[in-house]
Amino acid sequence: MRELELKYGCNPNQKPSKIFMKEGELPVKVLNGRPGYINFLDALNSWQLVKELKEATGLPAAASFKHVSPAGAAVAVPMSETLKKIYFVDDLELSPIASAYAMARGADRMSSYGDWAALSDVCDAQTATLLKREVSDGIIAPGYTKEALEILKTKRKGNYNVVEIDPAYQPAPIERKDVFGVTFEQGRNNFKIDESLLQNIVTKNQELPDAAKRDMMVSLIALKYTQSNSVCYVKDGKTIGVGAGQQSRIHCTRLAGNKADVWWLRQHPKVLALSFVDKIRRPDRDNTIDVYISDECDDVLRDGEWQQRFKTRPEPLTEEEKKEWLQKLNGVTLGSDAFFPFGDNIERAHKSGVQYVAQPGGSIRDDHVIGTCDKYGMVMAFTGMRLFHH
Repeated sequence: MRELELKYGCNPNQKPSKIFMKEGELPVKVLNGRPGYINFLDALNSWQLVKELKEATGLPAAASFKHVSPAGAAVAVPMSETLKKIYFVDDLELSPIASAYAMARGADRMSSYGDWAALSDVCDAQTATLLKREVSDGIIAPGYTKEALEILKTKRKGNYNVVEIDPAYQPAPIERKDVFGVTFEQGRNNFKIDESLLQNIVTKNQELPDAAKRDMMVSLIALKYTQSNSVCYVKDGKTIGVGAGQQSRIHCTRLAGNKADVWWLRQHPKVLALSFVDKIRRPDRDNTIDVYISDECDDVLRDGEWQQRFKTRPEPLTEEEKKEWLQKLNGVTLGSDAFFPFGDNIERAHKSGVQYVAQPGGSIRDDHVIGTCDKYGMVMAFTGMRLFHH
């Protein structure tokens, strides 16, 4: 098949809409549902991300995409019982690829609402079972077991989008797109991200353990498929905060850092002890937790409100408790798709436990950025390669 009609373009008024190949066959098959324009943008970008993560790390990889940027990405590493609980998967037996998706989606559950899922490996029944109970628009994978496909076809009243991609497909080296009737052309970004990028360590601290190298790979490959400007925080093989599409790099760093803080605060004992009413919807539970750990905590604890969410009225999470808990976050890796122009980015990153930094370098203020890293004993590698994505 060389052409596939889509539901509509970016918006319902943008019709007709299709994807097609000028030469050869489309590398994708729609096994269920009717994906739209943005669905396929998410699908093709997220597939490239997980494919490259698998190639770089040797581990099954997954991503949770929204609006052509990852809300989260992860490789299959062991999950603690605490993480299983905050990701709401402590009642499931998870395969490696299912674990990778659980961690990718759990990075930023608010943003992953209605996501597009991507898997580097064949989708199994355990991953399909996990997806079935989450709010999601669709999935792309190189294949599906018979049982997994049957499960996914029952989702969204039978309309869940399931796309299979040929893992051997190689795109043309030149890519084009039209904007306002003008055709843009460029060479495809085939730049390979691997550990050879991490040899130029510019800080006094030169100790870069293997786990940090893996996390740098996760951050850089995630950034390669994140709308720029972008910054990514990673810990233990998974993103914990992605700041995408900001005009200022410090705003990227703050946005992603705030998401990383929320991820960590969700593991606070008071949050883990929250006793929700029976049959509360998963999105409502996520929203409640997000408000509970925010400055708007009083909104969910006021009389007449908390009874709709909790079995018992919880104690508030104080600013002092949050500050004390956040100081325990450490060993985080920070990646940036372009150089840091000022040391303020490192100052903000330090507040979210960043120990390792990967960025292109090349700013006229590199010495200030390096000095700020040295102040906190961080390890920073200059990759020499910008990763803008638009």
